[in-house]
Amino acid sequence: MKQETNGQERGREKNRNKGNSSSENGKERKPVRKNDKKQEKRIEKKEECQAAKQESVNEKKEAPSRTYRYLAFVSFKESRKVYSFGYDEDDLKVNDRVVVETIRGQELGTIVKECEPFLTQNNGLEIKPVLRKATLHDLEKEKENVEKAKKAMVICDECIKELGLDMHLIEAEYTLDCSKIIFVYVADERVDFRELLKELASRFRCRIELRQVGPRNKSKIIGGLGMCGMETCCSRFLNDFDVVSINMAKNQLLALNIQKLSGQCGKLMCCLKYEDAQYKTMRQGLPKLNAQIEYKGKKYRVTSMNVLLQQAKIENKEDVQFLDFKELWPDINFSDR
Repeated sequence: MKQETNGQERGREKNRNKGNSSSENGKERKPVRKNDKKQEKRIEKKEECQAAKQESVNEKKEAPSRTYRYLAFVSFKESRKVYSFGYDEDDLKVNDRVVVETIRGQELGTIVKECEPFLTQNNGLEIKPVLRKATLHDLEKEKENVEKAKKAMVICDECIKELGLDMHLIEAEYTLDCSKIIFVYVADERVDFRELLKELASRFRCRIELRQVGPRNKSKIIGGLGMCGMETCCSRFLNDFDVVSINMAKNQLLALNIQKLSGQCGKLMCCLKYEDAQYKTMRQGLPKLNAQIEYKGKKYRVTSMNVLLQQAKIENKEDVQFLDFKELWPDINFSDR
């Protein structure tokens, strides 16, 4: 009986060991889930895309950039901004009209400066070529595009009203080869113009670009007269807009009337920045307005100053005086200001 019981126990232990081994093998042989397979495929695709991108970057680095004989300086329309283009002939002169290749497509520009020899230092930048000198056909095409752009503005304006979009159209412009039309607009907020884009693409059968600009750029495009009676600075000669703050008006001791300090764009006038650095230099070492000073043993308050004439107005309860800076502050050298 003891032998049988021992045999039975040994059999049971063997069965248990078999069960454990089968369960362990079962853990190892778990079927791979579909989600895991998808993740593996995604990872493989990402790695392949990254490798392809790296190869393209390496090819661009290795590929030698094109060199030209001359560097031509071109501006577009009435803009004062100058762009550089490559050219191989020496027949370009100032004010010549040329056809160039830009990011937007083929455009007509004007040579604004004598061409210079193309230097090897320029190879770090991608320089587009001057395709040719403008022909009579190109000049006629430019005039036709201006008329086409006017009609395109009317059509685009109608589409905007039909779709009820909150945007104001300013300008439309065709590239020289009519492969693209650019619509410039102003809007207070971001506009969802996907439906408008579809509608315009179906009507014009070319590439469409909708460009949103701010109030300053709007004034630059439209133009006008400033408070000084001259044409606005932005449309006349400014290329970029600098930051203008109310502190610049304070430095120049101007009355803080926002309506008088604002231009037609509704922002602070750009001309406030022109003399700001000079006013800061001229006011160095001088007290602030309403500061108390002592003059001939009496205390006065500085109520106003004319930095250009170097005169100040001081007053107290008994007296008001207009004095030169040299008399009030003899220790400061005003000759170099």
